[in-house]
Amino acid sequence: MSSMKQIVLATRNQGKIAEIKAIFPDDIEFLSYDDFERLPEVVEDGRTFEENAIKKAIEVARWTGRVALADDSGLEVDVLGRMPGVLSARFAGPGASDEANNVKLLDLMRGVPDGRRGARFRCVIAVATPGGDVKTAQGVCEGYIAHEMRGARGFGYDPLFVVPEYGKTFAELGPEIKNKISHRAKALEKARGILDEVLAGRGPIED
Repeated sequence: MSSMKQIVLATRNQGKIAEIKAIFPDDIEFLSYDDFERLPEVVEDGRTFEENAIKKAIEVARWTGRVALADDSGLEVDVLGRMPGVLSARFAGPGASDEANNVKLLDLMRGVPDGRRGARFRCVIAVATPGGDVKTAQGVCEGYIAHEMRGARGFGYDPLFVVPEYGKTFAELGPEIKNKISHRAKALEKARGILDEVLAGRGPIED
C-alpha cells in the first residue's frame, strides 16, 4: 500500500467515503479521520458550500501533511429559498439523524404541489496541498422532492430526491446509477484532473 498515492478525505461520513472510493480508480489509497489520532474537527461555519469545502481541505492538509480532498454538499429546495443548503446535515438540529432531517423537510413541503417541488443537490470538492494551495470543482444534479420517502439505499436526503430522467429517488436507484449521475460524481469527475496534477508532483495548483 505504501507505493499507492494517498489522499486524506476530510470527512467522517461513511456514505460519502464509500461513494468517493467507488468513483475513483484503485491506484489511490484514501485515508480518513479514522486513520489519524486526535485530528481536530473542522468547524463548518462558512456561508457557502465552497467556503466550507476549502476550509476543511486546507486545515486537514496542514494537519496531516498530505493532500486533502474535502466535500461540502447539500440539498437546495426552490420553494424553501434554497434551504436547507449548507445546513443540510443539521437541518433538524445539531447531530440530527437522516430520518429526522427528512421528516422535517416533508413537514415543510406538505401541501406544496408537484410543479413547485423543484430541488437540486449541489457539491463542491476542494483539493488542498499541505502548503495551502487549493482548487475547487462543482457538480449539480437537478430533481424534485417526493411526497414520501422511497427506497432503502443511499443516505441523507436520497429517499426524497427524485431524478426526473428515471422517475426514482436516489435511494431507489442505488449506487450503480447514482455514482454516475450524482452531484458528487460530477464534481469528482471535474476534480480528477486537479488530483492527477497534484499527485504527480507538478507543484502548486494553478487555475
